[in-house]
Amino acid sequence: MKIGYLGTGTWGYALASLLANKGHDVVIWGRDQEIVDLMNQGGEHPNLSGCKCLPHMRYTTQMREALEGAEMICEGVTSAGIRSVFAKIKALGVPNCPIVLTSKGIEQKTGLLLSEVVVEMIGKEHQSQVGCVSGPSHAEEVVRNLPTSVVCSAYSEETMMAIQEAFNTERFRVYPNSDINGVEFSGAMKNIVAIACGISDGLGFGDNTKAALMTRGLHEIRKLALVMGCREETLNGLAGMGDLCVTCLSNFSRNYRFGRLLAEGNGPEEARKKIGMVVEGTYSVVSARELAHKMRVPLPITEGVYQILYGGLAPEEAVKQLLTRAIKEEHL
Repeated sequence: MKIGYLGTGTWGYALASLLANKGHDVVIWGRDQEIVDLMNQGGEHPNLSGCKCLPHMRYTTQMREALEGAEMICEGVTSAGIRSVFAKIKALGVPNCPIVLTSKGIEQKTGLLLSEVVVEMIGKEHQSQVGCVSGPSHAEEVVRNLPTSVVCSAYSEETMMAIQEAFNTERFRVYPNSDINGVEFSGAMKNIVAIACGISDGLGFGDNTKAALMTRGLHEIRKLALVMGCREETLNGLAGMGDLCVTCLSNFSRNYRFGRLLAEGNGPEEARKKIGMVVEGTYSVVSARELAHKMRVPLPITEGVYQILYGGLAPEEAVKQLLTRAIKEEHL
């Protein structure tokens, strides 16, 4: 089938190539004319060495070209940019097909999950078309066809199963999960914990420290997720613990690398420039903190990361504040 893919980043390329290798006709929309021309001419993706535009893949800067006749739309932009992208889709006419979100984030000020932003933009009448793919998956490994397991979710079972059928392969296993709020919320929050783990490693702390951060980080995610109406079991699966592990433990993770750069003395803007791509945790930490204050849920790791990024707090001082908090009985 024809699939319109929105976004030219590494994750968008990885999933688009997976779909193209299954025989789908994939038209990828992007704003950057230079990347579009490079890929259409058979060049390498600028952030994925050795990866070229495959047969059944073509790039365009014209969104209408990607949407026209599409039997599935996939989103791979950024959480900050998703509202403007779907405003354009609304203006062009929303296709009557599944809409798959692959970005991970929570919108600032509104506290909306990305699926909720999309429904707000295109209309409640299209809600049943909206779903997502999430879980422990690096673009660099998906393009190498390394075994990967993720989850898909949607507002309707029909859309959820259509997503599973489109993406599932022997090496890219897609498990359905009807808890779309839990799947999306877990994917957004784990990036914050990954920044904290990168800071920890950058300061020279060990595996003991990182294990504690990941465990307590998952506890923070769980506390806020349950208040937001997510299912607890989702947090224990691929979308929760699975994605948390892969993001906190790997150098492929932009959020982890960003945290290390902060600990090594780089300022937030300097660290962003060195990463060279969007670091979603820097956006979601603002949203998570806003939600935590609204719901009166204490999130000390999230607060520490926020203060380092936006409050001028030194990483060493943030660690000191965490270590001097009053100890309570562990409750998970």
